[in-house]
Amino acid sequence: MRKIVVSIVLLAMVAIACSPNPYARTNKAYRKQAKTYAGRLREMPPANSMDDAAYWVGTTNFSMRKPNYVVIHHTAQNSCEQTLKTFTLTRTQVSAHYVICRDGTIHHMLNDYLRAHHAGLARWGNNTDLNSSSIGIELDNNGFESFDERQVNSLLRLLDTLKVRHNIPAANFIGHGDIAPTRKNDPNWRFPWKQLADKGFGHWYRDTTGLVVPEYFDHLQALKIVGFDTKDSSAAILAFKRHWLQDTIPGMTEPAKKILYSLQQQY
Repeated sequence: MRKIVVSIVLLAMVAIACSPNPYARTNKAYRKQAKTYAGRLREMPPANSMDDAAYWVGTTNFSMRKPNYVVIHHTAQNSCEQTLKTFTLTRTQVSAHYVICRDGTIHHMLNDYLRAHHAGLARWGNNTDLNSSSIGIELDNNGFESFDERQVNSLLRLLDTLKVRHNIPAANFIGHGDIAPTRKNDPNWRFPWKQLADKGFGHWYRDTTGLVVPEYFDHLQALKIVGFDTKDSSAAILAFKRHWLQDTIPGMTEPAKKILYSLQQQY
């Protein structure tokens, strides 16, 4: 009987070891596309690339482009597997660098130095192409639930790695809803931004007890200083309140003004 049990266990282990990666086909497509890009990088401009150049001169001073922002999303889907599938279907044209499942599993889907399709039409400060300057992180969350502690712990570990690796400023850890307030609300209002800020990933406001906001304070100008696009002022205010007050009620209130007044001084 014991021999039979041992045999069954061994067979199960072999089956698991030999089971095919369900993303083998899309991984092959990834390698092919990455190889194409690598080939382009290896190309040297031809001698006649400029009309008046007799020969090409290659500079010795250059480096790879690096991300300067981290944009955090929720997937608005029902499972990690659903999101992984979405990001491996060509027709969806959406992707992210990292996906973090509810149980804390981190899937690294794209090299940090390559451009993912996660931000879409967005703006933060004067930056209107966040896809080209940011790392996108998707958290498995349907948008109507809190974030699992294991997931948040994995996120903090990942953010620490990215901050050190790419020297990303503390202020540049932001949400999709911050950069696209008229279209997006992720990560949802339950997201623990203060917990991230306490670890150095984003700014947080100081104690506003007893704070008096000057009469001349312009809250729309302050939102611009923080980074928001105020073309749609109502959407910008709501995005600010969602991030720093966990509030989903439209309109600027006096408590919100105090927080914004305190916050703008850090930017």
